[in-house]
Amino acid sequence: MKRPLLRIIAILVIFTAAGTVSACANLLEGSSETIVPHISAPFERQPDLQITVADLEEFSQLLLELIMAQEPEITIQYHNFDSEDLQAELRHVSNEILENHPIVMYSVANIAVTVTRFVTYFEVDIEIEFKRTLEQVSSVVTASSQRYMMVQLLEFMSRYEEEAVFLTSLQLEKEEIINLIVGIYYQNPRRIVMLPFVTVEVFPEEPEEGNERIYEIRFGYTENPEMLRLFSGNLDLYVRQNAEHAVGETDAEILLSLVELLIASTIFDEGTARTISMHGPQNFAATAFGALVRGSAVGEGFAMAFKALCDELRFDCRVVLGFLDDRVHAWNLIALDGHYYHIDVAMCSVDGLESAFFKTDEDFEENYTWDRENTQRANGPLTLYDIIKDDDEIIDDPDNTDQSTDNTGEED
Repeated sequence: MKRPLLRIIAILVIFTAAGTVSACANLLEGSSETIVPHISAPFERQPDLQITVADLEEFSQLLLELIMAQEPEITIQYHNFDSEDLQAELRHVSNEILENHPIVMYSVANIAVTVTRFVTYFEVDIEIEFKRTLEQVSSVVTASSQRYMMVQLLEFMSRYEEEAVFLTSLQLEKEEIINLIVGIYYQNPRRIVMLPFVTVEVFPEEPEEGNERIYEIRFGYTENPEMLRLFSGNLDLYVRQNAEHAVGETDAEILLSLVELLIASTIFDEGTARTISMHGPQNFAATAFGALVRGSAVGEGFAMAFKALCDELRFDCRVVLGFLDDRVHAWNLIALDGHYYHIDVAMCSVDGLESAFFKTDEDFEENYTWDRENTQRANGPLTLYDIIKDDDEIIDDPDNTDQSTDNTGEED
């Protein structure tokens, strides 16, 4: 019985082995039909993803576009083998842009260029380190004229912005920019509550003649800008309310009325006047806001408030910066009927109207000092008494008696 069983087992083993060989043969046969030959990964990027340049001019243009778009890093292909030392040449181009282009100088701290050579091209890795944000670069104002720059500066200053940046071919020195800002402040006491501290940076410092520059102007305040914006609204309201109360049949009478309104509502801050050693301090006593809203001011505050009121009523009024008895002081120059007159409202408040209302240069030259060369000459013919003489005649004329009193003395 064992022998037939062994024979059966042997037969099964043979068939099993044969089946296995057949299966392996079938498996190998099937694999040979589905195998795909190995293809190496592409050595180059797909054409639609490649940025390529052919010469230094194209590289320079691309670099400027990357900077304006605030792209911090990128890899490009350079298809030109004419250069002996491409990396040195590309770095030279980058440094030239970094040292001479105003927008780049303003917004970029560093440009790194690394070159790797391949068979048919160079691979160039560019890394840009920015020191300004895209928002800051986008907010740069292009100014073709000084007038336009001043209009824009007024907008920045009246909003109490922290900075203003201009791109212009105007060749202005830092001191000239600061003087523009000071002039704008004194011309607009109603819109600008306080003169800011100003710092100016220029990119580049010394450009070639006719080339553009970036002027970065920073404004600083001791008060919160949001609070200053609120104060501006209050000041505007007070200006309109006070101007509405001005009365008079002539312009001279209206101006006198404005002076009297200021004197009635504002006291002269003698203590602060002694401590101020410069014009335009960040002290509310030297502002129109201090005079009109807070009711206390030094000479400059009175002058700024008076100009704000005159501006509301369309009078040609200016603020004069100077000295009174060697003390920092300010007052006004007013134009009327083709003539100019000095009006020092603060001293009218202290010493009376006759001391400082409608005065000429000659009237002021003994105690006042100012830049007479660059200031309109005040030589108008009118005086305080020319304006109020009609009232004086009514008060002082002995012949002007009350007829009703005379009538009461008559007998029937």
